[in-house]
Amino acid sequence: MSSVVSDEIPAAPQVSDSRTMRRAVADLSRGLRTSELWLHLGWQDIKQRYRRSVLGPLWITIATGVTAVAMGLLYGELFGMDINFFLPYVALGFIFWSFISSSILEGSAVFSANEGLIKQLPAPVSVHVYRVVWRQLIIFTHNIVIIAIIFVIFPPPLNWTVLLVIPAIALYVLNALWVAIVFGILSTRFRDIGQLLATVVQLVFFMTPIIWTTKSLGSATGETSSRLKLVEINPMFHYLEIARGPLLGESVQFYHWAIVLGCTAVGWVLAMFVMRNYRARVAYWV
Repeated sequence: MSSVVSDEIPAAPQVSDSRTMRRAVADLSRGLRTSELWLHLGWQDIKQRYRRSVLGPLWITIATGVTAVAMGLLYGELFGMDINFFLPYVALGFIFWSFISSSILEGSAVFSANEGLIKQLPAPVSVHVYRVVWRQLIIFTHNIVIIAIIFVIFPPPLNWTVLLVIPAIALYVLNALWVAIVFGILSTRFRDIGQLLATVVQLVFFMTPIIWTTKSLGSATGETSSRLKLVEINPMFHYLEIARGPLLGESVQFYHWAIVLGCTAVGWVLAMFVMRNYRARVAYWV
């Protein structure tokens, strides 16, 4: 019997499209549409943290308020500042910094802290990112009470520019998202990054005008100018200015907004690169 040789050419193996920009965008989109999931998980995180507590989430407001007032009074006395200006200045800086620093630190642990849920729940990776940012927004909302109380006691000269705090908070949220994506994925692969970030964030706190002002840098004009240039190298200075300035009745110069917008754009480019290349590996790295 003669053997029959098939003339058909075997089909090429199907190429995986897991490392494409389309899949990265789809992950972010599907995660956003499952808002019921991450809204519920974020709120449950707050409830779990303060379970069996008498005051519950109000401890967030109390702890932040006491710390902000104590720092404002202490450093106001040390620097000889007018308490009517300095206490709201420190309180606002501390509240906004708490959102920024918590977004960085908790964002870096977003995947490693949810190992069981990632392995058991077939959900987009971005769900956990939205969850941690939503949790930070809940905490920030609690802290708005502190701002209201301080403004009743020390009313600032507010004007229409106070509305600029709305786009400033929107930029905070956009930056918190890309920070959680980038540092969350990288920290899942390299666990030392989380420890490094904790040290860097603590250092940046003292390098950022939160408990001190740029006016206290020096008495001589040239000396103050050179020191101010060093402060402006710190991106956190500009992030604080766009949110704190409008609430203090101050006009925020455009270059602060331009730097924050530039950092946001660069951050999202980096986030999309990380999502495209490493999103599918998160489940194996946790």
